[in-house]
Amino acid sequence: MAYTTIKKPSDYFNTKLYTGTATSAGNTQAITGVGFQPDWVWIKNRGGSYQHVLYDAVRGVNKEVRSSQDIAEVDSGANGYLSGFDSDGFTTNAGTNEGNHVNNTGDNYASWNWKANGTGSSNTDGSINSTVSANTTSGFSIVKWVGTGSNATIGHGLGVKPAMIITKPTSAVGSWYTYHKSLDATDFIKLNSTDATADNATIWNDTEPTTSVFTTGTAFDSGRIFIAYCFADVTGYSKFGSYTGNGSTDGTFVYTGFKPAFVMVKRSSGTDNWMITDNKRSSSGGNNVIDRRILPNISNAEYTNTSPMDILSNGFKHRDGDDINNASGSTYIYMAFAEQPLIGDNPATAR
Repeated sequence: MAYTTIKKPSDYFNTKLYTGTATSAGNTQAITGVGFQPDWVWIKNRGGSYQHVLYDAVRGVNKEVRSSQDIAEVDSGANGYLSGFDSDGFTTNAGTNEGNHVNNTGDNYASWNWKANGTGSSNTDGSINSTVSANTTSGFSIVKWVGTGSNATIGHGLGVKPAMIITKPTSAVGSWYTYHKSLDATDFIKLNSTDATADNATIWNDTEPTTSVFTTGTAFDSGRIFIAYCFADVTGYSKFGSYTGNGSTDGTFVYTGFKPAFVMVKRSSGTDNWMITDNKRSSSGGNNVIDRRILPNISNAEYTNTSPMDILSNGFKHRDGDDINNASGSTYIYMAFAEQPLIGDNPATAR
């Protein structure tokens, strides 16, 4: 039996829910209880039709990109922004419009937090030098580089082959080109789109990532600054894979080897939204039935689905035949992070 190297997944990933407190422009709020100093923070206003805002320690505080849009990086957004990465969480600032994105009084927010390795350092493994913040224990790195418009390789710092890579130009308008191991490097998919997977050699140059670099094609324009979030499978902590839907309320079961804390799913064989579920947002009051969904490619508020997902001790199981997650015969890709490993010294138990 393989044993996980991560006994406490919440040391590296954690969902933190909070309520905004800002009543006027510039108000700040310290969000604590994350459990570590995060290096990548993804925030969504759960009740409003506001954009997803993402921040990382490599680009620095105040600088947001939006999974639900292809716009360039926004500096100190008027609708609020993250103004500090703290030892047990982060600090938000309401901006000039009283913080709808991150800290409006009375609004409920979800934040998903990952630990990398601070602001990063120079990496010369690729044909283009990059700045990399890598956590090789949890299989997560943040990578920043400047494109050349030519085929190139970029160092990612993980020491193992990435299972998923999410990229975005930050200095200009551009889509979130995403690599997933279940699609292979001949294809790509967009985080900010409902589009199915597509074959385009200008994205990854039809070249699989290696243990040290990933390859970019001519679509990564010269002079543009890019950011990438890179992930590897880590036994008992993270899992990236695919499954086929069955269209039934007795839906497809997906084995992860741990009790999931976070699951993001996309129908790769057809047009549909991405979907995020997590173990903190459920109307069932903490049972394994997870019925609240957020769609990362659009700004819609969180919604409750009458046919939920079951989060189990060793994976997740769908309880509906919705096209977004379990249409009969459709192929889906997913990324998942653990609440508790099934294997190791502290195996998960079903709720």
